[in-house]
Amino acid sequence: MKSRTASHQAWSTPQRGWHELVAGAWPRRAGWCTLACCFLLWAAGANAAEKPADLVLTNAHIYTENAHQPWAEALAVRDGQIVAVGSSQQVAAYRGEHTQMLDGGGRLVLPGFTDCHVHFMGGALALQGVKLDDAKTVAEIQKRVKEFAAAHPERAWILGRGWSYDAFGEKALPDKKFLDEVVPDRPVLLRGYDGHTSWVNSKALEKAGITRDTPDPPNGIIVRDPKTGEATGALKEHASALVDKAVPQPTRAERLQALRAAIREANQAGLVRVHSAGGDFEYLDLYDELRQKGELTLRFYISYFLDPPELTAEQIEKVEQARKTYHDDWIAGGAVKTMLDGVVESHTAAMLEPYSDDPSVSGKLFWDPAKYKSAVLQLNQRGFQVFTHSIGTLAVRTALDAFEAAERAGAGNDLRDRVEHIETIAPQDIPRFGKLGVIASMQPLHSYPDADTLQVWARNAGPARVEHAWPWREILNGGGKLAFGSDWPVVTLSPWPGVQTALTRQTRQGNPPGGWVPQERISLPEIIRAYTLDAAFAGHREQKEGSLEPGKLADFIVLDKDLFKIPANQTSDEKVLLTVVGGKAVYQAPEWTGAVKENK
Repeated sequence: MKSRTASHQAWSTPQRGWHELVAGAWPRRAGWCTLACCFLLWAAGANAAEKPADLVLTNAHIYTENAHQPWAEALAVRDGQIVAVGSSQQVAAYRGEHTQMLDGGGRLVLPGFTDCHVHFMGGALALQGVKLDDAKTVAEIQKRVKEFAAAHPERAWILGRGWSYDAFGEKALPDKKFLDEVVPDRPVLLRGYDGHTSWVNSKALEKAGITRDTPDPPNGIIVRDPKTGEATGALKEHASALVDKAVPQPTRAERLQALRAAIREANQAGLVRVHSAGGDFEYLDLYDELRQKGELTLRFYISYFLDPPELTAEQIEKVEQARKTYHDDWIAGGAVKTMLDGVVESHTAAMLEPYSDDPSVSGKLFWDPAKYKSAVLQLNQRGFQVFTHSIGTLAVRTALDAFEAAERAGAGNDLRDRVEHIETIAPQDIPRFGKLGVIASMQPLHSYPDADTLQVWARNAGPARVEHAWPWREILNGGGKLAFGSDWPVVTLSPWPGVQTALTRQTRQGNPPGGWVPQERISLPEIIRAYTLDAAFAGHREQKEGSLEPGKLADFIVLDKDLFKIPANQTSDEKVLLTVVGGKAVYQAPEWTGAVKENK
């Protein structure tokens, strides 16, 4: 079985003694230890004076995520790395003539957050389209689409995303007629909030050449009128690609512009790293261009997206080349993402048992299980980490079976393969995460108990599967590790609504009373760990990231409110005042009062 004992420490025991003495965190033990402590503190101060820090943060309430020193009030940074953590008095030894001083104002400081599941290029481009995330009715969607089209007469296509299944009533699927009514003369393509169903108008179907005779593509469904056979305008899963091919592609300059805006948004939300789960591998050179220009203020771990039905030598070579080319603190390759199924709302998630609202459907796997297992084995043998989208109970089990088979075949040690999403799971599969050392990469805001979740998702899944919906607590209790993210642009890039959802399993208004599946709630320290140290672990970065301790990258955030002191239902309103990446401030809120200043 895979080992789950890989250390979360970033230093050996001798190093720990040194750095914690500098920070004043090693407990006093005996007379000789006290003398040694005094000597080493003096020596550390002398060394610091010779090599002052570039930046010193003092007067802060620092939650370090370091078990040996959970809290501190100051830290020092040199050459992009933390060199000391401790009291303001201790860290003052690192202050030099040109050290940049930062006054934390007593505010909470956390390690910078990592989003373990994004589609960054897709999210960046979505910022330029119609935003439908909070549109609750068809009429509201129509209004926004009509106004956007009128405001952008130059656009050949009207693009957008974010609509929710519950807006369409019991049918839970859109129809082209609603779009035809407001934009009849230009093609319209609107992605559902989950990215698994597209909604198009008649003009878009015409541009894509979709008729009643067009066959469903592999792993895709063209939803049709049962009477006429005509496409209704709803395209499930891979059927969306039929329209995607007809959409004009953004230019390189447009993509770069979109990426710059998205990176700013990520930094503003308190993110210092993201794990791409598809849609970014093809644009690695764009991220590298931003890095070469000094414009990259967000770290990226980018996976290659592997489509079924099988793995080829050409695909392996692409991943290998990316790993060789990109392997530093800013851009890294070496992971592969694939999908075993779809989503619960559209009945495309693969279940062990039929859906509750339609016993004739249980969903199906996108991969032949034997070919998927073979692909996992081949990738693991080459040291590639595998991310697998698995939402239905059958898909989750298939992923775990493949990871276990690869381990038994001697594919490698400490691979940290990941199951992405895990919205439903058979109870007997829950402890397998801990036993196998497989990472549970989950997105807490997906479980937000709004109308879509309670009226569509829960109805389709049924009571038995609801009991283990998004099973964070059970996975942790079984010894598994959680790595949290957003799946942006499926939901907001900001992690704070996800933090509140994981704490409460309620809406911001406190519904349902007592929480939805409240037994799966987890604590604030567990949530922070899933966004920081265990997120770093999920990307093989825990030796350099995820906690605030000497030797690690200086990535941290200052918050306006102390998460440990405010009611759980207010955490989604958290605001980031300052984001520091590699020792440099990459975002400062207008109201930030601890501005960096030169110490003269």
